[in-house]
Amino acid sequence: MSRHLLHVTITAINRIKKLLVIKKNLQLKLRIYITGGGCSGFQYGFELDKFIKNDDIHIIKSGIEIIVDPVSFQYLHGGKIDYIEDLEGSKFIVINPNAQTTCGCGLSFSI
Repeated sequence: MSRHLLHVTITAINRIKKLLVIKKNLQLKLRIYITGGGCSGFQYGFELDKFIKNDDIHIIKSGIEIIVDPVSFQYLHGGKIDYIEDLEGSKFIVINPNAQTTCGCGLSFSI
């Protein structure tokens, strides 16, 4: 387990747990990553993954596991992962104190 700073809301934890039940695989972990692209320069990605790589940051919280590669983690450090449902749909979001600007959809940012 990592002591690195990345907060996860109870809403996000509950949604991850629900996804694991839907997938019928409680061993899956939520991988959060950052790629180039998006309207602001970088974009967030989320996927369920069964493997932890040797250099991944591994976070265990309330029975769920989150994994982040070290390059992505440098941009996420100090951030918060949440899950929202609104008129636009439902999605995981990142509240990122490292981002200088974000786009309107909240899925991309610049540093």
